[in-house]
Amino acid sequence: MEVLVFKKLYILFKLGRKVGKSDIINIISNFQKLPISITILFKLLSTSFFEKKDCDLNKTEGEKLSSSLQSMGTTFIKLGQFLATRPDIIGENLSKNLENLQDRLPPFSIYEAKEIIKQNLGQNSYNSIINLSEPIAAASIAQVHKAQIKDNGIIKDVAIKILRPNIKKIFNEEIDALMLFAYFIESFIKKTRRLKLIEVIFLLKEITNLEMDLRFEAAAASEYAENTKNDAGFRVPKIYWNFTSESVMTLDWIDGVSIRETEELKKKNLDTNTIAEEIIQHFLRHAVRDGFFHADMHQGNIFIDSNGQIVPIDFGIMGRLDKISKRFLAEILFGFIQRDYKKVAEVHLLAGLVPKEVSIDDLAQALRSIGEPIFGQAVKDISGGKLLKQLFDVTEKFNMQTQPQLLMLQKTMVVVEGVARRLNPDTNIWITSKPVLENWLRENKNPINTLNETISKTTEVMKKLPDFPEIMDKANQALTFLASGQIPQNSNSYTALNNKKTEIIAFRNQSIIGLLILVIFGLLVF
Repeated sequence: MEVLVFKKLYILFKLGRKVGKSDIINIISNFQKLPISITILFKLLSTSFFEKKDCDLNKTEGEKLSSSLQSMGTTFIKLGQFLATRPDIIGENLSKNLENLQDRLPPFSIYEAKEIIKQNLGQNSYNSIINLSEPIAAASIAQVHKAQIKDNGIIKDVAIKILRPNIKKIFNEEIDALMLFAYFIESFIKKTRRLKLIEVIFLLKEITNLEMDLRFEAAAASEYAENTKNDAGFRVPKIYWNFTSESVMTLDWIDGVSIRETEELKKKNLDTNTIAEEIIQHFLRHAVRDGFFHADMHQGNIFIDSNGQIVPIDFGIMGRLDKISKRFLAEILFGFIQRDYKKVAEVHLLAGLVPKEVSIDDLAQALRSIGEPIFGQAVKDISGGKLLKQLFDVTEKFNMQTQPQLLMLQKTMVVVEGVARRLNPDTNIWITSKPVLENWLRENKNPINTLNETISKTTEVMKKLPDFPEIMDKANQALTFLASGQIPQNSNSYTALNNKKTEIIAFRNQSIIGLLILVIFGLLVF
């Protein structure tokens, strides 16, 4: 037991040294005042007689913060990315400065990559892989190689994604140490308890452990491909299940141009205005038709192939909407486009999202206060994602129930619209969205009546692949938590969180003496 205590404290001490020796504390202090005790603690942990900090005066505060987090490895990169979505904890300014945090680390060797493939896929599958390249992209959790495989006698170009060696063990040890640190902070600085730091870090652990099971990502890509196989101009890479496992995923290689390379797209005579419209339309179509959408559609995850098709990659974060949410989304967006605020209010009431005693006229008036200012804005300032955010803020005053899956969609919609606007700054969100919503509602006939019928008959519509029911259940649960930023009390994760809290409290008494010994030892040795 004592060995375990010292191991956890040693990991915590190393993480504290990383933070102390970086610029993170100074940078955060510029955005948000930190307790003096925290500042002093990290000053002590950063004490070194042999090292000097490098300081790049040409970098902005945001660039310095991102650079510091990136240099500290997987756990801090993931923590930074997660906190970028939680301005309620770290503030709007700091959150914006974390949005551009790059998920890049030096690659591991091709020898290690080959060993991981052999261990996971077996010698026979390994022997079927031809021309495995050096890493072409390396992130904090995995890296990607180009290769060829024999698939039913046909040689195909593929991308092979491989988890970093021991990444699960390293990440979970470090995240447990961070939870312990969060407990110390909450114990000594009472006002931090409202931030629920332990819950935030535990939530990050749940989400990231999902990312570290590549079978989940492969299953999501497979379902996404099935849903969209008839969508003209859109293609999801094929998964090769015989070459896929928990730590290895193999899918079609994409010969294409990233949409961030606008000039390159134009050189290939590709119409960036059309691409911008199609990205928004495909996203909405997948949300309202399939209830299954790509929830991480930033510029780096979208390519245009040689046939001009939109090809998404990276399926680790997907969003789901049930039947009620799909219809609710289509109805309210179309209602706003038509400026029919009473209809939007009726949809809220029919869906049971606001109490029955709420006045339709009062709710419609509140909705008008959101919609009308939007129609007075310039085209480039209109955003469906921002509209949804304002909608949720206003309807909260009418005791609207929180809809985590819609929160995730709203956050993703903001990103998708941003991507489209980089391709064409004058993209008109309303005109682009209208035909998708109009067609879907027409196909489903009599919207309000059908909504009522859907509510009375709806059941859980999450599709489960037969080979991975447990994985998909956990995925749906964790991604719902990610959208809402909290862990519901009736979930398995809530029980696991409470068990972790009990473990941390029991650990406290054994750790105090050990922590003092480690600090003294560290200052003498490091």
